[in-house]
Amino acid sequence: MSRPPLPPFDHDSATLKVRLAEDGWNSRDPARVALAYTEDSVWRNRSTFVTGREAIVDFLAGKWQREQDYRLIKGLWAFTGNRIAVRFAYEWHDEAGQWWRSYGNENWDFADNGEMQRRIASINDLAIAESDRLFHWDRGDSGRRPHDHPGLEELGL
Repeated sequence: MSRPPLPPFDHDSATLKVRLAEDGWNSRDPARVALAYTEDSVWRNRSTFVTGREAIVDFLAGKWQREQDYRLIKGLWAFTGNRIAVRFAYEWHDEAGQWWRSYGNENWDFADNGEMQRRIASINDLAIAESDRLFHWDRGDSGRRPHDHPGLEELGL
């Protein structure tokens, strides 16, 4: 199965790959998101290590149970060949109603077919007041961030 855009990446294809990943994660559909990764994809997410699509689905299902009303923005940081580096921020609240903004960086390594074979994520969480939230869009069916909603740079993040 092919997941365009394919490596080697140029600025436009890397930017598109980042936006497609953002859209997928904002769907909060673990099975859909997992299809972007190789069958044997290896992750480090914070201090959790995950290998394979089935484990990715399980990990994401638990993540989105804990991280409610999740909204994510990703931005291209750098790219070369089959690798892309992104920075991101997302907002969510826990079951007690405390809002958080999680900041991070990811390093992605892609197979020739465009599926991600390795994902390394470093993430920090900051408790915020609900009034300090910056990510406001109607989640609708897809959860997709509208094109006119500011990105990380425009938001000063």
